[in-house]
Amino acid sequence: MSDISSPPAPEALLPNQGDSARAVNATRWLAVGSLLGLIVLGFLWEMWLAPLREGGSWLVLKVLPLTIPLAGLLKNRMYTYRWVSLIVWLYFTEGVVRATSDTGPSVWLALIQTLLCVALFVACALHVRIRLRAAGKEAVAADVASNTAAAQGTAPAAPAQP
Repeated sequence: MSDISSPPAPEALLPNQGDSARAVNATRWLAVGSLLGLIVLGFLWEMWLAPLREGGSWLVLKVLPLTIPLAGLLKNRMYTYRWVSLIVWLYFTEGVVRATSDTGPSVWLALIQTLLCVALFVACALHVRIRLRAAGKEAVAADVASNTAAAQGTAPAAPAQP
């Protein structure tokens, strides 16, 4: 029977690396897929599917800002996930406005854009949350290991690098 006053083992506080890594990978690919879907949809919509003017419209340029974060998402940069989760609301707003004001196929395209925006936001928000939670648990485990080692009079073990 273990002593109730003893702290938990540092390994018990570490996040399950397999679950965390799988969740990060899944949210990463959902974000990249949603972003690519928005780029392709926006381009096809304004050039061929339902342009504002026959032969395409200058509104196709709206997809250019969406190409900028693609590299950051593929490189798993936390900052990119954070600002994409903010900028996506501009495209969400456009989708909602066009879904309620346009006619014909533009309504369905706008609804698809809105759903892709929601998927992108959810993927980015979950990605950031999972990574920050995992980093916090690693910091707590390292602190517990350091305190335990100090109490026992030994040198603390180096924290594990992911």
